[in-house]
Amino acid sequence: MPAFSWTVVVLTCQHKDSVYAFHRELELRQRRGCLCASTLLLTVQDRQEPLGSGGATLNALLVAAEHLSSRAGHTVVTADVLNDAHILILHTGRDFPWSSCSRAFSWLPVEDPGLGVQAPICCLDVLLSHLTQQVCSGSPPGVWVCSTDMTFTVPANFVPSWDSFSGVCALALPGDVSYAVNHGVYLSGQKGHVRDIIYKGSPERIRQALMHDGKVPLVSGPVFFSRPVAEKLLQLHVTPPLDGCTYLGLDSGAPPFQLSLFLDVLKCLCSDLTEDEFVGGGAPASGPRGALLQRGRKELWRILRGTPLTLAYVPGGSYDYMTLSGKEHVLRLTRDPARGHALSHIQVASGISDGGRIINSVLEGEVTVATGAVVQHCHLQGPLRVPFGCLLSGLEASTSPDVARLPLDHDIIIQGHRIKLGDLKLKVYTVMGGLDDLELPCDAQGASFANIPWHLFFSRTGIRPEDLWEAGGRRCPLEARLFPFLHPTEGGVGLAGGVGWLLGGAGCAQRWRKAWRLSLKEVLSLTHQEAELRWRETLLFLAGRKRTKDALMGQSDVCLLPSFRAAVAGGQQGALLDMLDDIAAGSAAEQGEEPQREDSLDDGDVHVSVGEGAEPGAQLGVSARCLSCIADVLTSWAEAEGGGGLRSGPAANQNWRAAYVLLEKGELKGGVRALAAQRADWLSRPDLLVRAARHYEGAAQVLLRRAVMSSQKFVAIGQGELPPIGQWHEVECPARIDLAGGWSDTPPLAFERGGCVTNVAVKIDSRRPIGARARRIRRPLLLLVSHSGGRDSDVAAETVCETADHLRDYCQPNAPGALLKAVCVCAGVASPTSQDALALQLTARWGGGLELHGWSALPTGSGLGTSSILAGALLAAVYGATGRSYSRDALVHAVLHLEQVLTTGGGWQDQVGGLEGGLKVGRSQARLPLQVHVERLRPPDGFAEALERRLLLVYTGKTRLARNLLQDVVRNWYARLPVMVRNAHELVTNGEDCARACLDGCLSSLGRCLDRSWQHKKTMAPGCEPASVRLMMEALRPLVLGQSLAGAGGGGFLCLLTRQPDQKDEVVRVLANTPVSDDGGVHTVQLDLDGLTVLQPV
Repeated sequence: MPAFSWTVVVLTCQHKDSVYAFHRELELRQRRGCLCASTLLLTVQDRQEPLGSGGATLNALLVAAEHLSSRAGHTVVTADVLNDAHILILHTGRDFPWSSCSRAFSWLPVEDPGLGVQAPICCLDVLLSHLTQQVCSGSPPGVWVCSTDMTFTVPANFVPSWDSFSGVCALALPGDVSYAVNHGVYLSGQKGHVRDIIYKGSPERIRQALMHDGKVPLVSGPVFFSRPVAEKLLQLHVTPPLDGCTYLGLDSGAPPFQLSLFLDVLKCLCSDLTEDEFVGGGAPASGPRGALLQRGRKELWRILRGTPLTLAYVPGGSYDYMTLSGKEHVLRLTRDPARGHALSHIQVASGISDGGRIINSVLEGEVTVATGAVVQHCHLQGPLRVPFGCLLSGLEASTSPDVARLPLDHDIIIQGHRIKLGDLKLKVYTVMGGLDDLELPCDAQGASFANIPWHLFFSRTGIRPEDLWEAGGRRCPLEARLFPFLHPTEGGVGLAGGVGWLLGGAGCAQRWRKAWRLSLKEVLSLTHQEAELRWRETLLFLAGRKRTKDALMGQSDVCLLPSFRAAVAGGQQGALLDMLDDIAAGSAAEQGEEPQREDSLDDGDVHVSVGEGAEPGAQLGVSARCLSCIADVLTSWAEAEGGGGLRSGPAANQNWRAAYVLLEKGELKGGVRALAAQRADWLSRPDLLVRAARHYEGAAQVLLRRAVMSSQKFVAIGQGELPPIGQWHEVECPARIDLAGGWSDTPPLAFERGGCVTNVAVKIDSRRPIGARARRIRRPLLLLVSHSGGRDSDVAAETVCETADHLRDYCQPNAPGALLKAVCVCAGVASPTSQDALALQLTARWGGGLELHGWSALPTGSGLGTSSILAGALLAAVYGATGRSYSRDALVHAVLHLEQVLTTGGGWQDQVGGLEGGLKVGRSQARLPLQVHVERLRPPDGFAEALERRLLLVYTGKTRLARNLLQDVVRNWYARLPVMVRNAHELVTNGEDCARACLDGCLSSLGRCLDRSWQHKKTMAPGCEPASVRLMMEALRPLVLGQSLAGAGGGGFLCLLTRQPDQKDEVVRVLANTPVSDDGGVHTVQLDLDGLTVLQPV
C-alpha cells in the first residue's frame, strides 16, 4: 500500500482515444496496489487546440473539483471539496516518436520482484513511486502537478519540510549550465523564494542561478499548490479569457487560451518581475491574440500575485527529459548496466549481448541482439540480427522474414504502429535513424533520414521533396509523408514494401507514390492506443506463459504467483490453465500456433512436449507442481472476484473422484484431462473457484505421493524360514531430536531442492519410548492392537480384520488401526484388492494369521518423530514374524513408501533419527527416485557424554498440528515464494554446519545451529510458535546455548542445549515462574547408539 494516499489522480491526454485506454492503465495500477483503492482516477482530454501545461492544469483541476463536488452531494462546483484533498495532476504532453503510447507509458528495462502482480515498469510508474513515497509524502492538502515527459530521482534521505508552509513550492533538480541553456532555470533568493524563471537564457544569465554545489536548479520537477492557491486556480475557470483553458469555456464558446504552467502561472509569482514586465513579456506586438494574452496575464497577476513561490532544490537528484532524439532514447534504455531484460522470453539467450536490452518481447530461434540495441514489444523469429544502436518496436512474428532481409545498419529504428483511420484499423511501419534530428529542415546542415543526408536519399530513391511535404509546410523528418500504409489496388502495405524499400530493398518509387502515405507525426496522432496497449498485453502474457513453461519443465525456483495474478487481472487465465494442463499431463501438444481468433494479435502460444526417456518419477514431480500452480491460478481468480474463502479445506467431493482414481492408477494424461473437465463446472463463483483449488491441491498430493513411492525401489527384503507360530518378535526404538535441517527432508523439497538433516537418537528418561511386536497365530485373521502410554499400558485399541473389506480403509489415516493395517499391506502380509479371501491369503502364505502390537510412551504430537519411527518398528516386527530379513536402509525407504500409502505424507528424517542410532546426518539428492543416504557421525571422545548432559526436553503442553503445517509448507514451496526458496537453501546449509559442529565437538556451534534451525522452522511454517512457548523460550534464554521446538513446531517438546551440564533443576525453577498452559515436566535424554533394537524372540 502506498505511503501517501491521493484523493484524486488526474492524467491529462492529448487524444480522445487515449482517455479510455489510459484510464484502464491507471485502474490496473490501482488494482496492483500502486494507488490506494479509495483514490478517484480520472483521465481528461485536453482541448483540441494546444492550451499549454498551464491550461491543461486548470482544466484538470476543474474536472477533479466537479467529481469531488458530485461525490459530496453538491450540485455545483464548490472549493470546499479542496479542504482535505490531495490531488495529483499528471500531464502526458505531446506525442513521443519512440513509444506509441506516450512517454508516460514508455516501458523501462527493469522488473520489480517485489510486486505482488507482475507488471511493467513505465516512466509513469517511476514518477508515481518517487512522488508518492518520497516527494509528496507529508505534504498538506493541495494540488501537485507534474509532467510525464521526464523522469527524476531524489536521494533517499531527501525529505521536504512542510512546517507552516503556504503558497507554491517548485521542486528543482540540479543541472549543468551547458544543459540549462536549452531549458529553464529558477533564479532564487537567499531564503529560497523564486525571483525569476530564466528560459533558454545565455550562459552568463544562467550562471546567476548557480547553487552552492555548482549546479543550477532546472525548471523540471513537480509543482505544489497549497489549498488556498488551488482555490484561486479553480476560480480561473469563470474568469475570462482564462476560462478558454477549460472544457466549460469550450462548451460556452470561449476562444482557446494558451497558458504555460511555468512561464505564465509560476512566472507571475516571481518577485523580481513587475506587472508590466509580466504582462508584456513574450506577447505579440499587436493583433487580437496578443491582446487576448495580455488580458489573460493581467487576470493572472490580479488573482495570483502575492502568493509566495518557494524553491525546493534537491542536491544529488537527477533529471532526464525525454527528448525527440532516437539515439538518446536508445542510450536511456541501454546505458545502465544494472538494468537488464524485462518481462520477455528469449529462447536462445546466448544471442543477446550483455549490453542489449529486450523489453516485453518474445524471441524464438537464433535472434542476435548487439550491445546497445533494443527490442521492445516484438515477437520475432530467427534467424535475424539487430545491430548496435538499433531499436525494433511493435513488430509481429510475421514480419521476421522481412526484418531478416533488411540491409540493417547501426542506429536504425523500425517500428510497427496500430492506427485507426476513421473506421479502418491498420498497421503501418516506420523507420528513422537514431541520429536523425526529427525537427531539423531537410536543407539544413547535418539533416538526415535513416542517418544518411537527404540529398543522397533523394538520389537513391528518386523521391522528390514535393512527394513528402506540402508547400509551405515544415520540411523535417517528423512531417515527411514517407510511410505507405495502403495501396489502392494491393491493400495494406507490409514492412518490406515500405520500410524495406526506403532502406534500399526491393521496390520502386512509382509503386511507393501510388500508396497512401503518412508522416511519423500523423502516424502518432492516429495511433489506436487501445490496440497498442492490447498488443503489449498480448506479448506480456505470451512471454509469461513461455517463462512459466520453462520454469516448470526446468524445475527452477522462479516464483510464478505474480505472473499468475497478472494473467488473471488481464483475463488470460483460460490460456494459462490450458497450458498448465498440457504440462501436467506430460503430453506433446500439436506443434504450430493455436487457431487465431478474429481479434487475435499474432499471438503464437506455448506448446508443451515432454522429452523421451525421462525418469518416470520426474514427470510426476513436474505434474504435481503444475496442479498446485493451477490451484494458485484458481485462487488468484477467486481473489480478483472478491474472495471465496480459505485456501485450505476438504478435497473429497465425489464429482472429483473419477479424476483422482485415474491419477492413483497412474493414468496421468486421463486424470489431468478429467480434472480439467470437472474444473469447467466450478468457475462461475469465487467460492466454487476456491473449492476447485482445494481439489487441485488434493490432486497434486496424489501425484506427490506417487512420486515419493518411487523410493520403494530401494526396499530390499529377503525371505527366510518362517518362525514358529506364537513366537513373539519384538523391537524397540529411541525417539529422535532433530538438531538442524528439518523440513529439507520433506517431499517435494527433499527431491527438488535436496535435503540434509542432522539428528540424534535418544532415550527419554533412560527408556526407549517406541516399540512393536508381532507373532504368527493359527486363526487366519489380523489382530491389530495399538497401545497408548507404552508397551504395558492398559489403554489399548484392538482391531480385528477377518475379511479383505476390513483392510480397505488402510489408506485413511483416521480409520481404526489404519497405521497397522497399512503396515500389513505394505509388508505384503495381505492385499485388500486380491480376489482371494483374506483367510485364504493368510493361510496360503503364512500358515495362519498375524497378531501385531505397537506402542509409544510419548504424547501425541510430541515432535520426536513418533509415528514414522513406530511405522519402522512395526515393519521390522512384521518382517521378523514372517521370517524375512531387512536392512535399516530398507526400513527407512519402506517407511517413506508406507507414509505415502497412508496419505499422511512426511519426510525421511524421523525414521532415520529413530532407526539409526547415535548422531547422524541424512541426505537426499535433488532427483527422483528419492533415495536417502545416512552417515553416522563420529564425534571426538567425550563429546557424546557432554552433549547428553546438556540436552533436555521440556513438554510444552501444546499439541502439534503437523498436517496443517505440512499443507502450507508444500503449497508455499510449490509456489516458490522467494522467502521459502532462500530458507530451503539455508536449511540444508545449516544441516551441514551442524554435522561439522558435531564432528568438531563444538557445543557452542551446535547451539547456534539449533537456534538457527528454530528460526528456519518459523520461516517455513509461520504460526508454529505458540505464545506460551515464546514466553518459555525467552525465560530460558540465559540458560541455553540453543533451543528449538522438536519436529515441525507448533507444540510438543522443546529441546534445550544448556550452557552447563546437569542444569535440569535450574530449568525447572525458571519454568516454575513462567506462565505456561500445562506443566508436562522436564526430561533428561540419553544418546542411544543402537537405534532400532531387536529383542530376543520369545
